[in-house]
Amino acid sequence: MAKERVTDIVERLVLPIVEKEQVELVDVEFKKEGANWYLRVFIDKPGGVDIDDCSRVSEQLSEQLDIVDPIPESYFLEVSSPGAERPLKKPADFERAIGEHVYVSLYEPIDGSKSFEGTLLSYDGEQLELDVRVKTRSRKVTVPLAKVALARLAVEL
Repeated sequence: MAKERVTDIVERLVLPIVEKEQVELVDVEFKKEGANWYLRVFIDKPGGVDIDDCSRVSEQLSEQLDIVDPIPESYFLEVSSPGAERPLKKPADFERAIGEHVYVSLYEPIDGSKSFEGTLLSYDGEQLELDVRVKTRSRKVTVPLAKVALARLAVEL
């Protein structure tokens, strides 16, 4: 079964659970690491999730996975917080991150660079505007969403 298909099925299964538990589904990934497969479900809520939130979602999702059985190989199920460097994937993620420090990696370079870190100034559904510091200077960079390979919150040091 293709990786994308598994994540789509799991997302459909987990959405009613996260709604019931009043947490947000951030991401679902299914990947092989070494000899093992991992199904990871990342959840969040204002103020962050705790071990009890993760446990409730994990138990309910595990029951649904046993019924539907969409994954033929053995795997480990992990339900956790996305952490401080939460991925930005959905429009709501980008909108919520306006004013936050972010990291953006690109498929192709803009002004000779394939990654930027700075404050997300705006998002209009098609592009991001970042305030990026280069040494002692600050400059604005406009990034078309189509060029974004990865976007996430970034911890500012």
